[in-house]
Amino acid sequence: MAGDTQLVRIDGRRLRLSNLEKVLYPATGTTKAEVIDYYSRVAHVLIPHIAGRPVTRKRWPEGVGTENEPKAAFFAKSLEQSAPDWLPRMPITHSSGDKDYPLVEDTAALVYLAQVASLELHVPQWRFLAGGGRGPADRLVLDLDPGPGTGLAECAHVARWARDILGDMGLAPFPVTSGSKGLHLYAALPEPRPSDEVAAVAHELARAIEADHGDLVVSDMSKARREGRVLIDWSQNNGAKTTIAPYSLRGRALPTVAAPRTWDELEDPALGQLRLDEVLARVATQGDPLAPLSTTVPDAGDGPLRAYIAKRAAGATPEPVPSDPRAATPPAGRPSFVIQEHHASRLHWDFRLERDGVLVSWAVPKGVPPTSARNSLAVMTEDHPLDYGSFEGTIPRGQYGGGKVWIWDAGTYDLEKWHEDEIIVTLRGRPEGPLGNVRLALIRTSGAGERSSWLLHRTKTDADGAPQPRGAPVVARADDEPAPAPPAPARAAMLTTTATVTEARRAAERWRGDAWAELKWDGIRALGSWDGRRLRLHTRTGTDVTDRYPELTRGSARLGAGPTIVDGEIVALDASGRPSFALLQRRMNLTRSAEIDAEARRTPVRYYLFDALRSGGHDLTSRPLRERRAALEELGRHAAPEVVVPPVFDDLDDALAAAERFDLEGVVLKRASSRYRGIRSEEWLKLKRTATQEVVIGGIRPGKGARAGTIGSLLVGLPEADGLRYLGRVGTGFSDSALALLDRTLRPLRSDRAPFTDVPAADARDALWVEPCVVGEVEYGSVTPGGVLRHARWRGLRPDKSPAYVVRE
Repeated sequence: MAGDTQLVRIDGRRLRLSNLEKVLYPATGTTKAEVIDYYSRVAHVLIPHIAGRPVTRKRWPEGVGTENEPKAAFFAKSLEQSAPDWLPRMPITHSSGDKDYPLVEDTAALVYLAQVASLELHVPQWRFLAGGGRGPADRLVLDLDPGPGTGLAECAHVARWARDILGDMGLAPFPVTSGSKGLHLYAALPEPRPSDEVAAVAHELARAIEADHGDLVVSDMSKARREGRVLIDWSQNNGAKTTIAPYSLRGRALPTVAAPRTWDELEDPALGQLRLDEVLARVATQGDPLAPLSTTVPDAGDGPLRAYIAKRAAGATPEPVPSDPRAATPPAGRPSFVIQEHHASRLHWDFRLERDGVLVSWAVPKGVPPTSARNSLAVMTEDHPLDYGSFEGTIPRGQYGGGKVWIWDAGTYDLEKWHEDEIIVTLRGRPEGPLGNVRLALIRTSGAGERSSWLLHRTKTDADGAPQPRGAPVVARADDEPAPAPPAPARAAMLTTTATVTEARRAAERWRGDAWAELKWDGIRALGSWDGRRLRLHTRTGTDVTDRYPELTRGSARLGAGPTIVDGEIVALDASGRPSFALLQRRMNLTRSAEIDAEARRTPVRYYLFDALRSGGHDLTSRPLRERRAALEELGRHAAPEVVVPPVFDDLDDALAAAERFDLEGVVLKRASSRYRGIRSEEWLKLKRTATQEVVIGGIRPGKGARAGTIGSLLVGLPEADGLRYLGRVGTGFSDSALALLDRTLRPLRSDRAPFTDVPAADARDALWVEPCVVGEVEYGSVTPGGVLRHARWRGLRPDKSPAYVVRE
């Protein structure tokens, strides 16, 4: 490869290679040409281990630098726009949108990645299914990472202990020196399993080795325990994690490689990492010791349901998974529709229309538009089987679309038009459902087939003069039939609308005799489900937090004999009896039983109730608030001391004075005749004493000076249709524990793309971007004319809330 620019043909592909003499590894003088040559010569052994897997790359455009002066690198997930069209790619949905990951199926793809200085190739332990979408894991990996005072020799000891246990499980592990400090162990699974199951098995294996060899092994990430021990990092089996691929180069000072080894080599006390020239010589003489590890991609056959079947493993998900990819025979009568509320990585609604024996499907992030004045984005997904029209349940984590699914509304439709780029239908929902009869148009705006973009438009006059839909689903149907026991948690919580004192006083005047005010408690919203024996708690996004608050859930809450659902706030009280959000932060993110029990003794909580959705097995959501309040007060008379029904105020000014006197967060004015609906309501008005705002974290600016090595400030925003609207920086209000929690939470979410639509260049200069899926809360002094928060101060994370619910306060 002489010369600085060459046009070459590889596997029938034409590639222009440039800057071939550029030195990428100064310590050894290794050039880009030599890197390309390495990847070309190991392609036949490398590709089987990454084929079908999304490749995350770590790029060093200016080379790795030296040990004392390393050069900057960055992780790349999406393929750059300049990538050749022939390079295959597959999308993965992130909170910021879809990212097209490269698939490496031939030598030409590897050479292209090397040309753009993608030195490190990282892949997960799963492959894409044939029709797209994340498949189950087909291998298990353990990352043995030596702490201070240990090295490869100690990793080899731990590897042999792990080999014995894996052997007893019927798994044959293969060792790989990582090219960095440690060692990886891979084992092929006899049959693919969900990633979370594999991660759980790996975690238990790591704990078992730690229990027997605690002097040398640790299974958690705590840096304080790493001295003199080897960490068994089991977490890389998580479906969202990646591991350096076998035969990948490393971006270290020397051109080392993640190199497969033999068990005999691990007996050598002088075991070390291998460089690219050593690996090339081994491959030429030994081939690939990891060859038994590679597997094939499943095939779902031909038919309109091929993509659907390929994305799902029958038996691993409660969804209907037909064995035949062909469409079913359509039933007689009007075609059906279903709209399902889907709490996956992001809340959205799945809109499905029966057509030619399948359900043609779209994902609608904002749901059916409430009026004709606003359109909703709809993204076409794979066709679903007709049986999916009755599906409700929980798709396990690690499976495609993992999360809770409920039917929001369903019924039949009349077809007016079905063209390639325009569909017009009149939906006829359930009599008791939230939709009614509505005329909708779907208009294609870009793309074709799966992943194409459409607009969902509501016409100005709905069929039969039906009322406008009521947004997100109601919590339960309006009937007096007893609910099954135990009751399911509510599907969506009624939300307040922020108002000024003047606006609230005008509303109180309009609602004279039909309103009261409640104090606003500075806690987290929780929906409680009582089955007569135990209380279960869920946040309004559906997260089960029952085990996090044992003082509320382990004993008897005494909320009656029949199934009951209540709405309230979990509150931590300080020494003076005032709610403290700072104290509650100590409880909100704990998951280990021992830590939860210890903190529960130090920081007890109370459950302040303000609404009843079911009582004695009867649905109350269609009843006026005054009737629900009467039922709630009756429940409160017999409830446990930890469950409280606070009083209400007939006069708004009295409530405001009480909030001022007791230094509370604010007041909520409620209309007594309001029904409970799962939407943001103008009949519940929130008045805050201090200016606070829920925000979505989109970036980090590294700390300097005393905060060097930690987070200096957070870049936060407000979700909009095309990304985050920038709200500014938050650099104060952090405790050491808050910074540590933020680092643990945000580090796995690092991204190479800014999620903001309008972040200033000065703030973006040294920013580290993260996927915009974490919600926090700040308080602030004022707002600039451009909408940026002034003097913003951190209050804490809000794991009880999702970005879909964050709005301008």
